[in-house]
Amino acid sequence: MLAAEIIKKKRNGEQLTAEEINAFILDYTIGKIPDYQMSALLMAIYIQGMTNSETLALTKTMLHSGTIVDTSLIKGFKADKHSTGGVGDKTSLILGPIVAACGVYVPMISGRGLGHTGGTLDKLESISGFNTQIALDKFVAITKEIGLCFIGQTKEICPADKKIYALRDVTATVESLPLICASIMSKKMSEGIDGLVLDVKFGSGAFMKTADQARTLAQALMSIGQGYGKKITALLTSMNQPLGRFAGNGWEVFECLEILENKKHIGADGADMYADTRELSLQLSSEMIFQSGKYLTLEDSYNAAKHALESGEALKKFQSMCVAQSGDLKQIKLCLEKLTIRSMRSGFISEFNVEKIGIAAIQLRAGRQKTDDVLDLSSGIEFHKKLGDYTEKGTPLFTIYCERIEDSAVAAEILSMCYSVSEIQPAQKHQLIKERLT
Repeated sequence: MLAAEIIKKKRNGEQLTAEEINAFILDYTIGKIPDYQMSALLMAIYIQGMTNSETLALTKTMLHSGTIVDTSLIKGFKADKHSTGGVGDKTSLILGPIVAACGVYVPMISGRGLGHTGGTLDKLESISGFNTQIALDKFVAITKEIGLCFIGQTKEICPADKKIYALRDVTATVESLPLICASIMSKKMSEGIDGLVLDVKFGSGAFMKTADQARTLAQALMSIGQGYGKKITALLTSMNQPLGRFAGNGWEVFECLEILENKKHIGADGADMYADTRELSLQLSSEMIFQSGKYLTLEDSYNAAKHALESGEALKKFQSMCVAQSGDLKQIKLCLEKLTIRSMRSGFISEFNVEKIGIAAIQLRAGRQKTDDVLDLSSGIEFHKKLGDYTEKGTPLFTIYCERIEDSAVAAEILSMCYSVSEIQPAQKHQLIKERLT
């Protein structure tokens, strides 16, 4: 069947066969179908959606368009985590070392920032010399020796997804449920893992704006994982405020190191600004450890994760990984030029527009507008307040770190409109983890 006929069929809301999906995607991967026709199919899928069987067929085609990593030499339980993304979302850099310190292997194939959300590879590359582009045999060897390794998607792994992923960002088709599911699960199933924990975010800074939408996505992802015989768990977590103290690549690595070193940063209200990053990292770690069967209860798994963090064993794992991947932790890209945005009135912080905060980070070149944008890995935003905190007029809310005055000015204008203040204290505290799905 001609490519145009398949596009027309999906445009009209008809179900594609596995053979049609396979033929179209593989022909696009090898260059027989041009970008403009792939873009048309992506938009048709975005508008019309896909059935579960179509989504599974798309996932399988992407997965088998390349190599599946052979991790048979690693004798032990292998687990990974995937987050659907947000602002300041940096838990992979903490949970990976924690889980590895507990004897579970973490072979992690990570991505770059997409839209207003950050990417794990970009964060790691703010560490001078850190190499995320290594051969698969070395990836397996480092994981076996140290317990974890972070790499980017190589040309051998899911090449169909790599081409489509780049196209989605510039064709306004990022937020398509079947496309998200196929992209995530094809890469995760290629890692040779036994278990997967999903951090599915909802709220103003997430692709899924409501918990119901996040639950639907989580259930779709879990269905694919279970179809492949994997242990899979999902947490629905809030992105109605930025996670932790910083957003921006080098600054997020700085925060992760502070947490791995068991440091705190006490804000003006007496609260630890690292608390939510630390707690979410521990919760996700405990889920991965629990899947391995090393402990009988989730509580015991959490206690093991907490011990690995507090004892310094997780920090040692992170340091060893950096050495193995040529990273110099003494040289992290951090810009110290700063501009402070202060509260324009007194009251309680009642709301953040987290997506706009992410857009402000893009203005600082901490994130990408286009797939070929060159990032400034040293720029970032520091957060001084959380939801429910009281702020006096003139109190710092955000600090921008950026060398370019013109970029700082644009970001400052955006940030000044990214929060709301109320005279009434919120009746409930912000709930970071809303639901656990198994």
